[in-house]
Parts: sequence; C-alpha cells; structure tokens
Amino acid sequence: MTSINDIANEFIREEIEEFLEEPDEITRTIEIFAQATPAMQDIAAALIDGDHHAVDELTEAALKDGTEALEIMDDGLISGMGIVGIKFRENFIFVPEVLACARAMKAGMAYIEPILSEAGIEPIGTVIMGTVKGDLHDIGKNLCIMMLRGAGFVVHDLGVDTSEDEFIEAVEEYEAPILGMSALLTTTMPNMGKTIDAFIDEDLREEVKIMVGGAPVTQTFADDMGADGYGKDALACVSLAKQFLEATDEEW
Repeated sequence: MTSINDIANEFIREEIEEFLEEPDEITRTIEIFAQATPAMQDIAAALIDGDHHAVDELTEAALKDGTEALEIMDDGLISGMGIVGIKFRENFIFVPEVLACARAMKAGMAYIEPILSEAGIEPIGTVIMGTVKGDLHDIGKNLCIMMLRGAGFVVHDLGVDTSEDEFIEAVEEYEAPILGMSALLTTTMPNMGKTIDAFIDEDLREEVKIMVGGAPVTQTFADDMGADGYGKDALACVSLAKQFLEATDEEW
C-alpha cells in the first residue's frame, strides 16, 4: 500500500501532513506524488512554494533530460496546483500566494504549451467559465481555468459580473457542452439559479451541463438551483468536467 514515505520530496510530504485534512484527499494526493519521479516532485514543490524562477529552470531541465511534456504537466505542474487549490479553499493561503503559484505554473506551461501544440494534441472538450452577475471575484475561477486547460480543455473565460445572456451567448457561439459558474458572495449566489432558469427559458438547458462552485456554494445549494454538479475546488472542477464529457460520449 502506498504511503507518504514513498514520496521522495520532503517539502511535499510536509505540505500533505500540515495542510491536507480530508482522508480521501490525503490518499489521492499521496498516490499522485508517490508515482511521480523525484524531478516531477521538485517541480511541484517549487510551484507550491510560488517560486516561478525554480519552476522555469526545473521544467527546462526536465525537457532537456527527455521527460515528456505531458508528464511534466500532469505530474509536476497540475499535481502541485492541486495542493495549492486545497490550501486556498481551506484558507491556509490567500490571494497573493495563489497569484505567485499561478505565475509559477505559467512559467512551466510556457515550455509545455508550444510542445503540445506542435504535437497536434486535440483538445478534449470546451468549457465556458464565468463569475456570476454582481460578483467581481475571480481567483478561484482562474484556478479552475488553469487546471482545466492543463487537463486538455479549451476554456473561454467570460470574466466577472457575467449576465445570464452572456453565458447563453457564449455557450451557443462556442457550442460548448459544459458551463461553469462561480460566486464568492452569498448575495450573488442566487444569480446562478437565474442563469440556469434563463437556459430553461431559451430551451437550451438540455444542451449544456452546468457546474457551480465558490466558497459559499454547497452541494445542497447546487441541487436546489438545478445545477448538474458542484465542485469544491479546482481538482473537483476538472473531475466534474471529465465526467460530463464521458456522460455525453455515452449518450452518443
């Protein structure tokens, strides 16, 4: 059985022990890092620490050593950002720290994205993302977008203060099968329900899977609003989007 001692990087072991509290997340995170090479663990550790210079150097070195771009993205960058997302969700870190980690991930992705483009790797799906009307918060949403793109999705970001009509127009324009809505204020959460109702009024509700998230949002609220899914953090957002794609494929 995999244990935390199977992770070579001491910093990552300490992060898991100090900041992860939910048993399923601890188990999943240990399994992810235990199978990653020490070099990938080092990239993840530098990202979690918000050190974009180290991520830049380590990513470049890994590519020169022959490591595949996808491995670096999955086992280094995305895995590291997974811990960042959990720490942000649980209020162990705040906006400045998240922005530093996002900058570090971008430093690594600057090497990865051109390689993936040249390889002709097709996107796995399209997602529309936006913060609902009246809400100007976007850090959590941006974390989700970064993780979705890293997982192979094309993401169209509508930004903040997004109206029902803007969500509908984007879904139609990009023929997106998935829509994600975020809210941080309890006063703007009802606008998620209003947006879902607008899709119903336009006879488009069956055309798109809708997921919601944000600090005050819960599974119960998502169910009451008529959403298809709720994600408590960026990792859950990606998992949901993949589930929606699989369900759509099965329907076809």
